[in-house]
Amino acid sequence: MKSIRNYVYAAILAASALNLSPNLASAQEQARGKFTLTHEVHLGNAKLPAGEYEFSFNPVGGSSILNVTKMSGNPARFIVLVPDTEEAKPSDRSRLVLESTPDGTYVSAMQLPEFGMSLYFTVPWHSGERQIARAATTAVVPGQ
Repeated sequence: MKSIRNYVYAAILAASALNLSPNLASAQEQARGKFTLTHEVHLGNAKLPAGEYEFSFNPVGGSSILNVTKMSGNPARFIVLVPDTEEAKPSDRSRLVLESTPDGTYVSAMQLPEFGMSLYFTVPWHSGERQIARAATTAVVPGQ
C-alpha cells in the first residue's frame, strides 16, 4: 500500500514539474506583419495581385506555413508552404526579395530580422536563364 502511495506521489510530482517548467516553444514569437505589392507577384504556388497584405508565420511545430491575407480590394487568403528557413542576421532589413523571370515576378525570400528569421521560397527555373549563361560561356572561347 505504501509503495502505491509513493508511486502516485512521484507521478503527481513529475506531472506538476512538467506543467510548471518553461516551454521553449511558447518563447518563440509568431511572425506577423504587413506589406504592399505594386504589381502581381508569385509567392510559392500562389499568385498575389497588387494590393495591401497581412501575413503570419508560426515557427513552432512541424508545419512551415505562411498565411497571407489580402486586405485591400477583394479580400483573399493564401496559404503558402515555406520550403526553407534560416536565422536572420540582426543587421538585415525587413523586406521581400523579388526575382524576375519570363513568367513573372517571384518572391524568393522574406527577410524578417525582427523575428530572427528569413523565409525562402522556390522560384521556378527557366530555359531563358540557361540560354543566357550558355551564350556567355561560348562567347569567352578564344580562337573562334
